[in-house]
Amino acid sequence: MTGGEKRTAQRLEAKLEDDYLLWYDVPIGPANSHPDFIVLHPQRGILILEVKDWKPDNIRSATKQSFELLTVSGIKHLINPLEQARQYAHAVSNLLQRDKELTINSGVKAGHLLFSWSYGVVFPNILRKTFEESGLDEVIEPSRVICQDEMFENVDPEEFQQRLWNMFTLKFPGKLSLPQLNRIRWHMFPEVRIATSSSLSLFQEEPQSEVIIPDLLRVMDLQQEQLARSLGEGHRVIHGVAGSGKTLILGYRAVHLAQVCTKPILILCYNNTLASKLRAVMAGKGLEAKVLVQTFHSWCSAQLRAYNVSFPKHHGNDNEFFSSMVDTIIRAADKKQVPSGQYDAVLIDEGHDFRPEWLKLVVQMVDPQSNSLLVLYDDAQSIYEHTKKQKFSFKSLGIQAQGRTTILKINYRNTKEILNVAASFAKELLSPIDADEDGMPIVQPMSAGRNGISPTLVNLPSLDEESMWIISQLKEENRTGTPWKDMAILYRSYYPVGQTVERRLKAAGIPVSSKKEVRFTDDQDTVKLITMHSSKGLEFPIVVIPDIGLMPDENCVSKEEVRLLYVAMTRATSRLMMTSHRNSLFTEKLQLAIGGE
Repeated sequence: MTGGEKRTAQRLEAKLEDDYLLWYDVPIGPANSHPDFIVLHPQRGILILEVKDWKPDNIRSATKQSFELLTVSGIKHLINPLEQARQYAHAVSNLLQRDKELTINSGVKAGHLLFSWSYGVVFPNILRKTFEESGLDEVIEPSRVICQDEMFENVDPEEFQQRLWNMFTLKFPGKLSLPQLNRIRWHMFPEVRIATSSSLSLFQEEPQSEVIIPDLLRVMDLQQEQLARSLGEGHRVIHGVAGSGKTLILGYRAVHLAQVCTKPILILCYNNTLASKLRAVMAGKGLEAKVLVQTFHSWCSAQLRAYNVSFPKHHGNDNEFFSSMVDTIIRAADKKQVPSGQYDAVLIDEGHDFRPEWLKLVVQMVDPQSNSLLVLYDDAQSIYEHTKKQKFSFKSLGIQAQGRTTILKINYRNTKEILNVAASFAKELLSPIDADEDGMPIVQPMSAGRNGISPTLVNLPSLDEESMWIISQLKEENRTGTPWKDMAILYRSYYPVGQTVERRLKAAGIPVSSKKEVRFTDDQDTVKLITMHSSKGLEFPIVVIPDIGLMPDENCVSKEEVRLLYVAMTRATSRLMMTSHRNSLFTEKLQLAIGGE
């Protein structure tokens, strides 16, 4: 910010109430125009402000079209700031008038926005007296200007606000509703849109010349948007419950950084399926060369190859090999065989799946000049054996996030019915645990209040009959308009559950992809058959979990199995169906949870 812009921001923040929404230097609409400030109020409307730090002595001449300004690099001819603000405001108005939900639908004003909009100029270094004596009031309407002495710190808030609202020539009665405010944000800021049906997109593409407005508009909430936009330099940690939009924020952040960074940006996660989805999203944005998406272990392997570091020997045990490979790269980094500071930014999704030593290694890969690190974390979703019972502080790993941690409590992914059943089933796991800002809290998820179909648990005589029931349900969902790609079957083990269900689905003519066949591209309209572990970070409108009675696995800790099933259930955005042909502790708990729901 310039000095004048900073003062303007401070005054707007101090003199306006909490129901105002303010944006600074945020691109608007498909044309990516950049007004200095946008002010939005549910009763007042939209105001566009242009701030100019010009001093009287620097202004050589002025007309209603342009200003002649003396700068350190000589004379410059610049557009009149009021005309600049007017063009921005008209662009916003034209954009919003396409939406019938935001316009007057009858009478002489039909087609006009149902709220006020206007524009103005702020001169932080020009007194009102000077503005008038210099003749600037002849080229800029005096009522559309805030001058230096009208934005001093001691100015009365009501007086300051009145200056803003004097800029409006037309005023409309009424108050914008929250859905209408969200519609305005949907149109003005395409990057905060959330796709409503595709399992591919983290957020929708920017609109083309002809905007097709869907029936249901979903946008980031204000906390998510502010967080995504304001992640500046330094290390950041976001603790967020399942479905709170952590991956959405990570995707937005990666796209933003790709526009300003010179070195590559690295996104790391633990499981291959999530990496595949994120990779597809970045490729869809044309950013595959700038934003690298890898699992932690594939990144380790690539680093060892790139810097000619010998791999450890593989003695037949994959877990031992991967562990040795990580130890090798840690030692290589310590010896500077693998260089540090390779990336302008590193973003870690599902950071709770990373061992402490992995995080410590990755921190070193961030260029100190940019120093941009983002870690997404939810201890309630830590489902891998290697992450159990590891207590540590972020500071001990080199993550300097004190004062830059955020907690997201609201679950937007699941309907209230799905979240209630999942949270009731895993209530012991989700008991809130406070921690200082450098620790790992467990946060109780809060529902966003979206209603839907209650989850079901259907008991059948055999796994084959479970499969046939699942087939009938999926075919009916597809017949009524749900694409195959919006459905997923999540299983605990491939043998016999995943294998049996896959064989039955294929025999019934349902397109299905499993294991390495799974891709998150629009051309793969298939039901996704994946493990519960691989489902982390993903979401689907319809989720089926077969053979619940198989859980808890007798070879696993019951609490960890609860955590795993909780993650699987919270992948469903609209409908959750579960089946079983045998009783277990989990089927009993689920029946109670569903009965309570």
